[in-house]
Amino acid sequence: MSEIPYKIYLSENEIPTAWYNVRADMKNKPAPLLNPGTGEPLKAEDLYPIFCEELSKQEMNNDDQWIDIPGEIVDFYKMYRPSPLVRAYCLEKELDTPAHIYYKFEGNNTSGSHKLNSAIAQAYYAKKQGLKGVTTETGAGQWGTALSMATAYFGLDCQVYMVKVSYEQKPFRREVMRTYGATVTPSPSMSTNVGRKINEEFPGTDGSLGCAISEAVEAATSQEGYRYVLGSVLGQVLLHQSVIGLEAKAALDKYGIKADTIIGCAGGGSNLGGLISPFVGQMLRGEADYDIIAVEPASCPSLTRGSYVYDFCDTGRVCPLAKMYTLGSNFMPAPNHAGGLRYHGMSSIVSQLYDDKLIRATSVKQTDVFAAAEKFARVEGILPAPESSHAIKVAIDEALKCKETGEAKNIVFGLTGTGYFDLVAYQKYNDGVMDDYIPTDEDIAKSLSQCPKIG
Repeated sequence: MSEIPYKIYLSENEIPTAWYNVRADMKNKPAPLLNPGTGEPLKAEDLYPIFCEELSKQEMNNDDQWIDIPGEIVDFYKMYRPSPLVRAYCLEKELDTPAHIYYKFEGNNTSGSHKLNSAIAQAYYAKKQGLKGVTTETGAGQWGTALSMATAYFGLDCQVYMVKVSYEQKPFRREVMRTYGATVTPSPSMSTNVGRKINEEFPGTDGSLGCAISEAVEAATSQEGYRYVLGSVLGQVLLHQSVIGLEAKAALDKYGIKADTIIGCAGGGSNLGGLISPFVGQMLRGEADYDIIAVEPASCPSLTRGSYVYDFCDTGRVCPLAKMYTLGSNFMPAPNHAGGLRYHGMSSIVSQLYDDKLIRATSVKQTDVFAAAEKFARVEGILPAPESSHAIKVAIDEALKCKETGEAKNIVFGLTGTGYFDLVAYQKYNDGVMDDYIPTDEDIAKSLSQCPKIG
């Protein structure tokens, strides 16, 4: 075996030319989306008023294992892909562990995260359909930034509803979106019917992704020539993000490395799902076995403390119903939670994989996450996004277990992006004013009690 370099690069010719659809290999398919009015399963054409037509078809595609990536999207990918798989030699030395730690770094683009992989695809299909523009929500701002870049590239209008607490804490992320031509509105706002309703029901709320989704959907459906696009949760997004896992696996294969443990942060499921899809596919086909860990914040623990039921995808209850691990669409995460992992539910694909015990999940406290982030930054030279730092925390924990047992496991985690727009959160941690809000059982039970009684 060749000596493993710090960074394993693939060539431009090794960028994936097809997305991998893990649903094709899943024996238990994700439960279908349901019409919130009738409770009946939706067809692709039922989604056309909300999503682009081609994206609606991808959303319902449980059969095709591979879906070709259009050439214009591949050409755009070439500006920042393939992204490197990095051997964390310095972190290994700091931890004095026999484990080999690798991270797939998705921050090598102006948006600072993996979100651009799906943003450019969704903008492409909107342009191809002849639309005027798109609307969306964003939490920490990574998705909104990525989408503003993608829509600028294709000459589309972009309207972003940004979770209010992030809008206020991350003004520079907001300004990047505006620089790329997007209109950014703090959510919940008073400019939509559902925003006014949420403000009335939750006065003074700092917002949530569920709130922002509701507003973005209303904005899309009330303007001719607009459609709604989403940065996580949906099957189409996990499909586009499979380029992360495909490249990671190709880089490992290049040096004959077999991953033992694969770790990703989990909010809505886009990064995690994209990273693990090709590896899960091997497990489903009986070709290999991996220990896959989804890491979520203790303040918004949908997998570890939620229920696996049908629920609304948004707080305003205007979106389709999805069967997922959820805390209830009315669940409001703590406003001081620094990352973008503030969604009440989890991707139906990830939820099904978790329920089938193909992956496991853990939750971590915010202060522990930032301690891990600073340790990583000081030795690896990258300031990680708070979201990614959830995965870093558990990667460190797993590496320290190897130190105790003497096992030289290969640990791979997703470094979804950089944290240079998250310095308010780092400031709070460094000033010692960050705390660890953990919802009570009563909080979660109250929210879950309002889920629709279906199935």
